[in-house]
Amino acid sequence: MSPSTARKTHLDALAITLLLVCCAFWGFQQILIKSTVAEVPPLWQASLRFWGAAVLIGLWCAARGVPLFQRDGTLKAGLLAGSLFAGEFAFIYLGLMHTTASRLTVFLYTSPFVVALLLPRVVPGEKLRRIQWIGLTIAFAAVALAFGEGFMHGSPVAGAWLGDAMALAAGVLWGLTTLTIRASKLATASPEKTLFYQVAVTAAVAPFISLALGEAWSLDYSAQAWGSLAIQTVVGAFASYLTWMWMLRHYPATQMSTFTFLTPVFALVFGVVLLGEPLTPQLVLALVGVAVGIVLVSKR
Repeated sequence: MSPSTARKTHLDALAITLLLVCCAFWGFQQILIKSTVAEVPPLWQASLRFWGAAVLIGLWCAARGVPLFQRDGTLKAGLLAGSLFAGEFAFIYLGLMHTTASRLTVFLYTSPFVVALLLPRVVPGEKLRRIQWIGLTIAFAAVALAFGEGFMHGSPVAGAWLGDAMALAAGVLWGLTTLTIRASKLATASPEKTLFYQVAVTAAVAPFISLALGEAWSLDYSAQAWGSLAIQTVVGAFASYLTWMWMLRHYPATQMSTFTFLTPVFALVFGVVLLGEPLTPQLVLALVGVAVGIVLVSKR
């Protein structure tokens, strides 16, 4: 095995830098969607994003000789993973019409707990230990505290419960997507093909949801809206996901997973600074609880 392909036992400076950049962008992309949704309808915005991403991944695979359409027994699992992924992003885009970007990201990152709870049922040998149960309990209490805030009439985020619920649904679907990949033949497929299933199915499904919601389609948008869509497509749905998958091949997944709690932190900071979103004690406590929970659940 050459040094360039050898699997490392720890995170080096390159890995830490890439993880910080990815987490910062994943926190920032909710701000991009939120700031664009007033001009570009949510599911139409998702359609444009994932059409572009599907083309980019197809070109990437063609250039690198990665086969996408050969028969390898992954079709059923790929379509299921793609459908779950499409549902996740439908809830994300729609949820941002009803809640803040910072709140949505905190609820979205309940995904690791869905995986932790259900993984022992689909992967033999996986079992939650006491420390992981403690992490799940802390995170659940924190999320319940923040979710209840959306029902309080005197709260600055009163009425946000619908968007919060959509964010939780997106987190569940994200977790189920991960489980589908782990427990099927997708686990041995190329990362590019696994990502293509998710992006291509979403590109096919999102327009129908958009039409069902009665969204107006157009391509006559401001330069700012097109810039947002370009960044969401090229950096968000293409480059950052491929970077993450490359790192999973070369670095310990358990060490990488602890960095994911930084994404809600970045989203919270960006939401408050760039969008003027309210910063409430309940949301801060929820963020801390989710972060602690992710760290404990990720322990091996």
